[in-house]
Amino acid sequence: MLRRFCLLSLFLAFALSALAEDSRHFTFHYAFTVRNLPSGKKVRIWIPAAQSDAYQEVKIVSAQGDLPLKKSSESKYGNQIYYAETNSAQPELHFDVEYDVVRHERVALGEAAPHVVAVSLSSTEKRQDLQPDVLVPVTGLPADLAAKVTQGRTQPLDKARAIYDYVFTTMRYDKTGTGWGHGDVLYACDAKKGNCTDFHSLFIAMARSQGIPARFEIGFPLPPDKHSAEIAGYHCWSDFYIDGKGWIPVDISEAWKHQEKRDYFFGSHDVNRVQFSMGRDLRLSPAQDGKPLNYFVYPYVEVDGQEFPNVALAFSFADAGSAVATR
Repeated sequence: MLRRFCLLSLFLAFALSALAEDSRHFTFHYAFTVRNLPSGKKVRIWIPAAQSDAYQEVKIVSAQGDLPLKKSSESKYGNQIYYAETNSAQPELHFDVEYDVVRHERVALGEAAPHVVAVSLSSTEKRQDLQPDVLVPVTGLPADLAAKVTQGRTQPLDKARAIYDYVFTTMRYDKTGTGWGHGDVLYACDAKKGNCTDFHSLFIAMARSQGIPARFEIGFPLPPDKHSAEIAGYHCWSDFYIDGKGWIPVDISEAWKHQEKRDYFFGSHDVNRVQFSMGRDLRLSPAQDGKPLNYFVYPYVEVDGQEFPNVALAFSFADAGSAVATR
């Protein structure tokens, strides 16, 4: 009887551990302060809003600020937005959105593929995800590189893996100097270094040049070894589309930092993230006066139609049941 009880306990512990790895439940605080605002000027503020999809369940616990917040969405990708404006700004404006999130592991390749979503893209959607972005050309140098590294391969999945391996082995995760972080593909080709934005922009450009639809996604990382913490900055990743398989996730910069997971991050995303928006060259709603946003993960502020950069960020998370990180 004791042996049976011990075996049952071990089985339950293993099952709970497996379940825990399949999803992560946490709260996420998205807070910021706009500082040193001039008086008597029109101030407009756009805030990316996390939303539920097949891989994350998002509940808004609270959305507070020194101005009333209105919800909207942009038309190209359906990104959700909080928007506020005023003509009589005080020197500082503070905002804080708290989310309750359950993030699921994505495994799109292999025998065990939980949370796979069957998707069939229309011809219009395929064209959109094959188009260049301002900093993501699909002709010229990235196309030449893609043609070279996929030579002899005929299947789109094999081509995507060859492109993934090229970016993994050629790029270096290195945030020194200038030019990194914009997702500028020609910079990445030349410097062969950068952050997640540069890694995945190069992958997207090369994939699209080979007729493989690919898209850019951005949000925030969660430390796998902490139950609560401040979050210093964003993280981004990518998907590519294969007929009959749907969208397949990749995270090349995480694979580079954890090289034992090189195979895992071709076809999988772990639970240690939360997504906020998708796409590049974004026209917000209501439309900003400035140029389309390269990507949208931090708040965007305009004063009298000009971008206003004096924004202090304060992001944090806490696993469900943990103490909230001090902000």
